[in-house]
Amino acid sequence: MPKKVWKIKPQPDEFTVKSLVESLNISETLARLLVLRDIKNYQQAKAFFRPSLDSLPDPFLMNGMECATTRVITAITENELICIYGDYDVDGTCATALLYMFLKELGAQVDFYIPKRLTEGYGISKIGIEHVKERGTSLLISVDCGITAVEETQLANELGMSVIICDHHQPKEELPQAYAVLDPLKPNCNYPFKYLSGAGIAFKLAQGVAERIGKRELPLKYLDLVALAASADIVSLTDENRVLVKEGLNQINHSPRPGISALIKNSHLEPGDLTSGQIVFTIAPRINAVGRLGDAERAVKLLITNNIDEAFTLAAVLESENYERRKIDEDTFFQALDLVEGSLDLDKNLAIILHEESWHPGVIGIVASRLVEKYYRPTIMLTTVDGVAKGSARSTGNFNIYEALKKCEDLLLHFGGHQSAAGLAVEVDKIDDFKSKFNQIVKET
Repeated sequence: MPKKVWKIKPQPDEFTVKSLVESLNISETLARLLVLRDIKNYQQAKAFFRPSLDSLPDPFLMNGMECATTRVITAITENELICIYGDYDVDGTCATALLYMFLKELGAQVDFYIPKRLTEGYGISKIGIEHVKERGTSLLISVDCGITAVEETQLANELGMSVIICDHHQPKEELPQAYAVLDPLKPNCNYPFKYLSGAGIAFKLAQGVAERIGKRELPLKYLDLVALAASADIVSLTDENRVLVKEGLNQINHSPRPGISALIKNSHLEPGDLTSGQIVFTIAPRINAVGRLGDAERAVKLLITNNIDEAFTLAAVLESENYERRKIDEDTFFQALDLVEGSLDLDKNLAIILHEESWHPGVIGIVASRLVEKYYRPTIMLTTVDGVAKGSARSTGNFNIYEALKKCEDLLLHFGGHQSAAGLAVEVDKIDDFKSKFNQIVKET
C-alpha cells in the first residue's frame, strides 16, 4: 500500500527572507513561512494579513461580463422571467440563493431551479431545460454548472431562451453557444484569479450588474453565501477567495441570516468565531445532504428565507436527511472496503475503481474521498442509474484526475470536474476497459 510522500519545499531565498524581516519587523521563522507561501514583499504580506475588498479585481476583466450584465439588465427592465439554474451541492445552492435574492432586490421577475440528482443527474439537463421553459423563462442563468452543456444550451436557444453560464469547472474544447459564458478557466479569459467558486462567479456577475446600475455596494451583503460556498467546495483560500471568505465569515459570525443561524444552532456551534474548517466539516454536510438524497431546492429555500421559524423548520429537515445520509455513507464505505480488501490487488492497481449497481448515487463521492484518505490513490466509485454506470472520482493531491479522465474520453459517455474531483458516466460493458486504461495512465504519471 503506497504511503504519503512528504515533499519538502526548497529553502527560501535568504535575501528575500531578510528583506521581509526588516520591512515587517517579524521573526525570521515567520518570514521564511511567508516566502514559502510565495509572499515576498510588503504589499503581498499586507494583502495576506489584511485582506481588503478594495483589492478585488474589476468584474469586467472577466471575458463575457459586459455581454452578461447588459442582458441581465435588459431582462429586469423588460420584466422578463429569469431562472437561476444551480447545482445541488453547497456551492450551487449558495450561488442560486445569492443571485435569486440579488435580482429580487432589483425588482426582477426571478425563479430558481435545482435538478434532482437521482433523476436528472449533474448539471444542466434537457429535462430541466424543458421544465424552466414551461414556466415562461426567457433568460436562464446557470451557476456552478453548464460549462460542458453544449447540447442542452443549444436546446435552450431553440426554445427561445437566452443562456448565461456562470461556472468555475474546467471547460472542454467546445464551449456552449450561450449568450455569455463566465468562467475564468476559459482559454480567452484574462481574469487574474482562476480559482473562484461557483458562488464566487455568481458574485462577480452581481458585482457587474450592480456597478452598471449605480448600486456597487449591494452584492456585498451576500458574501456570507460566497464564504460558505468557497469553504465547502475546497477552493484555494488565497488571493481573491481569501478576501471574500474573510468578509463572509465576518457576516456569518456577527449577523447570520436566519437560515445560516438555524444551521449553526443545529450543528451545536456558536456564532462569533466560526472558521472555514467548521463550515466544511459541520455546516456544509447538512446542506449537501438534501441534494444527495432528495430535493436540494429546500436548501435554497433555507438560505433565502427571512422567517426564523421557517428557517428552523427547514433546518430540521436538513438535519434529518443528514442523519440518513451518514447511515447510507457508512454502509457503502464498509461495502467498498470489503471489495478493496477482498478482490482488488493493490500492488497491481494504482487506482481504485469500484462498481456496485445498488450504491446510492448521492454518497459515492463522499465514500471515494474516504477511500483516498485510507489508501492514498485515485479512486472512482460507480453505481448504475438507468442502465448506465455513473459515478464520482476523487484524487490525491498530486494527480490530475480530470486530465486522466480526458485521456479516457473515448470510453466515457461524459465527464467533467476539476483536478481533484470529477463526475463521469460509462457504459457498464466498458467498465473493465476503462479500469485497465485508467490504471495504465496512473502508472505512467
